[in-house]
Amino acid sequence: MERGGRVLWVKYGPVVSLFIVLLAVWFRSPQNEVLDDRLDTVLSSLLRAERKVGTNNVARRKVAIGFGGCVDLIVDGVSLLNKIGLPPSDQPLHHDYIENAEQLAQSFAYFFAPGAAAERFMLNDTLFSELVEASRDLPGNRWSIGGNAPVMAGRMATEGCDVLLGGSFSTDFTDVLSQHITVAGNIVEEPDIHLILEYPSGASWGRYTSRRANRYIIHSDDHNPYLASMEEFAQKLEDFKPDLLVVGGLQMMDNFPFQLGERDALLSRLANLLSSSSPQIGVHFEMASFVEESIMEDLLHYVIPHADSLGMNEQELPNLLSLLKGSNITVLSDPNPRVATVLDQMREVYRILNQRYKDVSAEGDTGGATAKGKPLTRLHVHTLAFQAIIVTHDSQWKNTMSATAKASLTAYRHVCGSNDIDPNKARLIMDDSFSVSRQEGSQRIPLQETRPVSCWEEDDYEICVAPVLVCTEVYQTAGGGDNISAAGLVLQI
Repeated sequence: MERGGRVLWVKYGPVVSLFIVLLAVWFRSPQNEVLDDRLDTVLSSLLRAERKVGTNNVARRKVAIGFGGCVDLIVDGVSLLNKIGLPPSDQPLHHDYIENAEQLAQSFAYFFAPGAAAERFMLNDTLFSELVEASRDLPGNRWSIGGNAPVMAGRMATEGCDVLLGGSFSTDFTDVLSQHITVAGNIVEEPDIHLILEYPSGASWGRYTSRRANRYIIHSDDHNPYLASMEEFAQKLEDFKPDLLVVGGLQMMDNFPFQLGERDALLSRLANLLSSSSPQIGVHFEMASFVEESIMEDLLHYVIPHADSLGMNEQELPNLLSLLKGSNITVLSDPNPRVATVLDQMREVYRILNQRYKDVSAEGDTGGATAKGKPLTRLHVHTLAFQAIIVTHDSQWKNTMSATAKASLTAYRHVCGSNDIDPNKARLIMDDSFSVSRQEGSQRIPLQETRPVSCWEEDDYEICVAPVLVCTEVYQTAGGGDNISAAGLVLQI
């Protein structure tokens, strides 16, 4: 009897399977069909918005980007910690820097559960070397060009810009850069390695489960904190004549053991470089994961006053705002904030920084490094669910709607590792409508599938918000913010 049943299944099994598939299609949820159609419409509308500005308009644009760079060794974070036998910590704790394995476990657990991006300097060279060696033969590991400046340079070169990149790299590193990138800096024998501990949404480590895909970065970098390429970069800058100057990678200075006065001297030289550039050249500063309060204060003194454009994520925005309002640094913020919350924080940063500029201008030229500066005319915040850009009326920044759409699409392209966007590997997590502010009675704006980028005017600026087609099959989160910011800037130069 058993053999007869097996024969019947072999004979009729394929027919039964086909019948089940047909039933599944027949009874497919109308709700799923609506969601699929909605994603298709949003995607085609974002692509149309992106294409409104042709790439020919940016083909001859010149962008100078500093500083530094590294080689990223990308691994599955949980697999690496399991391989070295590091058990999950029962005490998730924030540490400004990492000295031992116990602190690594505590710090990783602190950011892993909420799915918040973090980057920490590791003082323990021996432990860092052990982690690198363990990562080298971990299945699925990948090597990649890393560092804010090289990643942004790569994206801008891909999008049609000629780039001057300030950094000290090995010949192997420079050999794989785009032909549209010119390097200004010293040659080093061995590049610094940064370990990127990636994890997907829903990953488990002991009792912890990640709420979203993200990464935890550790490094023991002893080249990039010194901005060694700055002098040669400044020399080449004069002949290069850029349309835009971008500064990033300064988080390498965070908690680095400088000698007394070293960091101040370096940032003072950077301030002089920025202040001596032509007023017609836009200056963009890309924020990063800063946890040392003193360096944030240094940035507010030496760097931010000279930038008319800022880029940051949902963790870095409240961090900056907290310091501007006289409070302590916020180490961990909501990794999935509402649109209204982010917009209110952006307005406050915009208002406070521009009020500071007006106050300094009113005092006149005092001869100090920060006596002259620029008003903030552009602010871009990139989150998992949406992109938001503020641009001052009649400023040099153009095509804000298209730039917001491009930033949104670039988020998917980078994280999924594909230039082609597949709606079957994407989802919308932004609400169907959003309030423009948390203030009572604020306007609500619905998400229109055929016009997904919402733009409106307030005071002396325009705000644009675009939903992100969130990648559901993550290839890499590291470098996401740099790619997104760079892509948005390309259309606004």
